[in-house]
Amino acid sequence: MTVSYAPIITSLLDNDLYKFTMLQAMLHQFPQTHGVYRFRCRNNKDAAYPLADIQKDLEQQLDSLCELRFLPDELEYLRSLRFIRSDFVDYLELFKLKRRFITVSTDDKGRLFIDIEGPMIQAMFFEVFVLAIVNELYFNALSNDSVIEEGQRRLDEKVALLHQYADAQTQYDQDTPPFIVADFGTRRRFSRRWQAHVVETLHKAEPKIVGGTSNVYLAKQLGMTPIGTMAHEFMQAFQALDVRLRDSQKAALEAWVHEYRGDLGIALTDVVGMDAFLRDFDLYFAKLFDGLRHDSGDPYIWGDKAIAHYEKLKIDPKTKILTFSDGLNLEKAWELHQYFKGRIRTSFGIGTNLTNDMGITPINIVLKLVECNGQPVAKLSDSPGKTMINNDTYLAYLRQVFEVDEPE
Repeated sequence: MTVSYAPIITSLLDNDLYKFTMLQAMLHQFPQTHGVYRFRCRNNKDAAYPLADIQKDLEQQLDSLCELRFLPDELEYLRSLRFIRSDFVDYLELFKLKRRFITVSTDDKGRLFIDIEGPMIQAMFFEVFVLAIVNELYFNALSNDSVIEEGQRRLDEKVALLHQYADAQTQYDQDTPPFIVADFGTRRRFSRRWQAHVVETLHKAEPKIVGGTSNVYLAKQLGMTPIGTMAHEFMQAFQALDVRLRDSQKAALEAWVHEYRGDLGIALTDVVGMDAFLRDFDLYFAKLFDGLRHDSGDPYIWGDKAIAHYEKLKIDPKTKILTFSDGLNLEKAWELHQYFKGRIRTSFGIGTNLTNDMGITPINIVLKLVECNGQPVAKLSDSPGKTMINNDTYLAYLRQVFEVDEPE
């Protein structure tokens, strides 16, 4: 096997933590679940050249990816995380991604198509790797010294901002929660090396602010906290498992509690929209989970709704945390922190703006679960354009069941 240049993914640990946590839950509770994933670029028209041009290199990179295994020191690191069970690490010791589950194609418009179909305990682990590979292949053709210089200039500005925010926090009283930021940028990174450089630079500059990363490999290498719980695919899968559709969110949350017993207690709210989520997030779940994650819709409205919900349940919002992760940069994160400061704890996951802020328009690529056990699944995002499904009948039914209005 030959590749056009060195393999992009060199470790199976170079993945987001929530892929491991979701994989463990699926392996223990739903190991026979079958999934279908589809790739899409949301801004094809903004691309500097057709993504179809990277097909050959992508095929070779996938061949390389499917040769990797976890190394002994990586397995030991996973064992050191208290929420990772020993039998799951034993499974990972034998784990290899199977090439036959993923196919790549293009069309006459220069669009790239990637399809993954197989057992979810295999299929769900491809996503972050594939998106990181596509991104790096695409940007490799656009990279030059001036791009790297511009990226470094912007990184230096971020370091200056972090110092400014750290100075501002010296004025906080001891009861005011700190400003906390984590790197969520693996899937949209400019390159593997650039992400490592950015995360290490920001962590060294202000370790009390940037103390975590979703990337497990970088967390291990840099002594940072690995960050992550669940993604949409975990909640979506329950739309096709053995529960009523109306009960799918509650079943997913219950399964998570059963698996982690109080660890990893941040619930994702926008699989069928915040309002429908809160109808299911009763006193039982509100007490069991540490907080909520925002990934679509107006973050201020969303946060106010979350606080009002906790207050309605007679829970002090100051004992909970809101994690924001939708299209943030440091400035937006700081503004949200100031808005909610004193009312509820906050944390922020920043992706593209940390790991791919180079002065070049990023490609907005996603790889989403669209079928589970032969049935369509979908999310009803709080942001227009984020819903990804070709089955209008199922989408209408999902809206009806969860009482979600059609977007205007």
